[in-house]
Amino acid sequence: MDKIGIFGANGRMGLALIEACTLVSGTEIAAAAVRSNSQLLSTLVINKQPCAPKELSFSDEAEVHNSDANVLIDFTLPEGMKRHLNLAVLHNLPMVIGTTGLNDDDMSEIKAAAKHIPIVFARNFSVGVTLLLDLVQTAATKLADEMDIEIFEAHHRNKIDAPSGTALAIGEAIAEAKGWDHDAVARYDRTPIEQAKSQNEIGYSVLRAGDIVGEHTAYFATMGERLELTHKATSRLTFASGAVRAAKWLRNKPNGLYSMQDVLGLK
Repeated sequence: MDKIGIFGANGRMGLALIEACTLVSGTEIAAAAVRSNSQLLSTLVINKQPCAPKELSFSDEAEVHNSDANVLIDFTLPEGMKRHLNLAVLHNLPMVIGTTGLNDDDMSEIKAAAKHIPIVFARNFSVGVTLLLDLVQTAATKLADEMDIEIFEAHHRNKIDAPSGTALAIGEAIAEAKGWDHDAVARYDRTPIEQAKSQNEIGYSVLRAGDIVGEHTAYFATMGERLELTHKATSRLTFASGAVRAAKWLRNKPNGLYSMQDVLGLK
């Protein structure tokens, strides 16, 4: 049995992860961890997520190792994730990380931790998005070089990072296929540019509105035709179910850094 500890269990993704654990066979929730100063400590999770086990209470994140958890999942903000990552390494627990908005230093910490524990990191745990990353690489290698490449993404009004981690993952996959340095070709703002768009760049457009869960489109356009590869998520349960699937896959793996492509056998 895979016994899962969830960090940030009271957040939108945390509650979706709890639901996913109740739906995926062979898994159970061992810990619903929240901050040490949370007012929810020791209260029943079922009050926030009706499908949670009736006896499960929110617990202190610092004490997650005292639970029966044998794999951890984290979708919190970068600072919280790094704190939780240190706990995972200290107590030798595998970890699934879905935190976005990470910088180079944050990624370096994840890579260093992966020398001591197995980690699955992905900017998006949707099975559909994982397949989309493969599709955009195929398009990037098969289509002519004169294609214009643009990425559009839309999320709910409360999402902080922009472009989203998923949009960046799509751009990075395209850049890898084209043999480009992503950071050199990414364009986030064309306001100061007073010239026609280069075809050796990847443009990003962002929308934040309402309760949009997540939409991503990669455009490959030239004169007379346009290829659009789109993924739309309508429920956070999509991402949560993928993360739980990753946790089940990860538990007995050797130390190292893995992706959803590894989980799905695409690598």
